[in-house]
Amino acid sequence: MLPGPPHRDDVLLGAGGLAVGLLLWSLGLYSGGPTDYRPLRAGWLVLVPLVAMSALALLRRSRPRFALAAGTLAVALDAWTRGNLATVVLFADLVYAAVVYGPPATARRLPFSMAMVAAALTLGYLAWYQDAVALLAGLVTALITFVPAISGAVVRNHREAAEAARLRAEQTALLAEMDRVQAVTAERARMARELHDVVAGHLSAIAIHSTAAQSLDDERTTREALGVIRENSVAGLAEMRRLIGLLRDGGGEGEQPAAAPTLAGLEALVRQAGANGAAGGLTVRLEHDPAPGPRLPAPVELAAYRIVQESLTNALKHAGPGQVVVSLAASERGLVVEVVSPRGERPGPRAPGSGAGLIGMRERVALLGGVFEAGPVEDPGSGAQAWRVRAELPVAEEDREPEA
Repeated sequence: MLPGPPHRDDVLLGAGGLAVGLLLWSLGLYSGGPTDYRPLRAGWLVLVPLVAMSALALLRRSRPRFALAAGTLAVALDAWTRGNLATVVLFADLVYAAVVYGPPATARRLPFSMAMVAAALTLGYLAWYQDAVALLAGLVTALITFVPAISGAVVRNHREAAEAARLRAEQTALLAEMDRVQAVTAERARMARELHDVVAGHLSAIAIHSTAAQSLDDERTTREALGVIRENSVAGLAEMRRLIGLLRDGGGEGEQPAAAPTLAGLEALVRQAGANGAAGGLTVRLEHDPAPGPRLPAPVELAAYRIVQESLTNALKHAGPGQVVVSLAASERGLVVEVVSPRGERPGPRAPGSGAGLIGMRERVALLGGVFEAGPVEDPGSGAQAWRVRAELPVAEEDREPEA
């Protein structure tokens, strides 16, 4: 494949080297000196390796290995002529470029190879000249071979380290953005669950009793329905204020968000559910029998409360007449919550819903690493079909809170 257009700096380097070499040639300045014996003594012959080396400078980035190989031949030819300093300097740059821009294998091997070349030529000079001047010739050889290779290796290592640091920074930024998106998504899901659990139960009770108040022409029934509607409206507003307070991180000055629901509020929740379902023939019984011991962590108590709340809301909308049993019991892993309600025979719910209740309960249990089950079962007492929601919420010993 043909190389692309040369880099602007490479063009300037090649042109500058050629200009300096021509200036030295025109002034009669040769690296070999006037008395040095070299086979090709004609002055114009120094221009051949000079022009070749200047042209190879254009390939120092795109074809570094080819440029170095051809440059080695050119500098060897220059050694047979009277010599031009610009040719030697351009060759040193080709050694540097081969390490910086060449493949990784070339970058690793070239400094060692150039060290071997410099040592071999120094020994050759000693054998040829039989004089200490050979050491000076060896030093010059090292300056145009080994030193550029080492310099290129240092520059390449710095560039690779900078590139690795840049990639790590980009990966860190990408991971941070992914964490932010996941955190926002998780927070939105949590808010959706809280909002659903807070609003659904109260609005379902309001919808059912308002329908009853409209359909039954009985003053006593209407008054009872309005009482239930008012009670659920007040409770719903209180829950909404609590949720808004949480979203505002404490609200205004001197305001604190209301405490999250705990298992201590289950009795009130069951009483309210019983009042809401009385018109439809529903009764609610609480069997709260946890083993004595430390308090449960707040996330576990909140999840248990919300699971019972949503299960009672679903019973209010779907269950037939009968008794809803809410039971809580301690287990080896933590807490078991179970709500069993009679299955209704009607084709649809008493009040419209979003169908997100089971999804929200399942998500709450999954976040705590527990087990969730929901489906039809047979009532062991009557043998009738019932609907059971069961959640096992694990609690590690180190997460249990001491009793107040």
